[in-house]
Amino acid sequence: MEEIVVGTKPHSPKKKPKNKRLTWQTIKEQKQLIFMSVPLLAYIITFSYVPVWGWTMAFQDYKPARSFSDQTWVGFKHFKFLFTDDNFLRVLRNTLGMSIINLILGFVTAIILALLLNEIKKVLWKRTVQTISYLPHFLSWIIVTGIVATSLASDGIVNDILMKLHLIDQPILWLTEGKYFWGVVAGSHVWKEVGWNTIIYLAAIASIDPALYEASDIDGANRYQKMWNITLPGIKPTIVILLIMSIGHILEAGFEVQYLLGNGLVVDWSETIDIFVLKYGIAQGNYSLATAGGIFKSVVSITMLLFANWTAKRLGEERLL
Repeated sequence: MEEIVVGTKPHSPKKKPKNKRLTWQTIKEQKQLIFMSVPLLAYIITFSYVPVWGWTMAFQDYKPARSFSDQTWVGFKHFKFLFTDDNFLRVLRNTLGMSIINLILGFVTAIILALLLNEIKKVLWKRTVQTISYLPHFLSWIIVTGIVATSLASDGIVNDILMKLHLIDQPILWLTEGKYFWGVVAGSHVWKEVGWNTIIYLAAIASIDPALYEASDIDGANRYQKMWNITLPGIKPTIVILLIMSIGHILEAGFEVQYLLGNGLVVDWSETIDIFVLKYGIAQGNYSLATAGGIFKSVVSITMLLFANWTAKRLGEERLL
């Protein structure tokens, strides 16, 4: 009899599926979806693309009373002023510093809270804690900053607790010293948004296959090992996507909290690009300078978003190889 040898074929990388061409037949089959997207497309064009025409003000000495043809074109004059002005460099430092701190603390605290909430077995207690944690999200910043200012006053609850614990000898004026301002802003952001940010992570955790946890129980894994080896890898794609989206807003350190908590004593630490644009651009009628500052933020945000997306894609391709 003829011997038949059964072997295994060498692994060959899968070819990427070719993109289908858009044809009239496809358009006819999906015409309902196309019609449904028309209002959204019109909204985006009207409020996101048409205003881009206003960017021309950054290259002019814009005067509201003049028509477009009568404006004086100055090229990159206002951009040169931004990058050589000490005040703008200072607010750029403040914006980046507070934004990075908010980004790191926001991600870490939201992930940790989601992991801890996932370990609570009593549904009623879990829902109670979750509800309490995301209620501050619905408060306006004017209310939040009022609570923060009252808590950090010389006779506020924070100084009272620290003095009773003998951690400080006399009250600290938290909002009058620049070295504390970034920490106060970061703490305010975390308190207000941490519960709301955990909702997405809890939804991602709920989609993890329960069989993985059952198998880990058989292997004798404890709760911490499950969190590290199952839960965190399971929500990794969600973390990456949210991180990419957040990096795109790296210059969005905020406006309300810095404007409301800031004062003349901490102005060197509290001013952000948005406050700079309001103070030196719009308030003084220099709309060209304000527009230049807005363009700078947009260009940096788009660049960081593309870079983060490219980096995540490269790392994903390297792991597949």
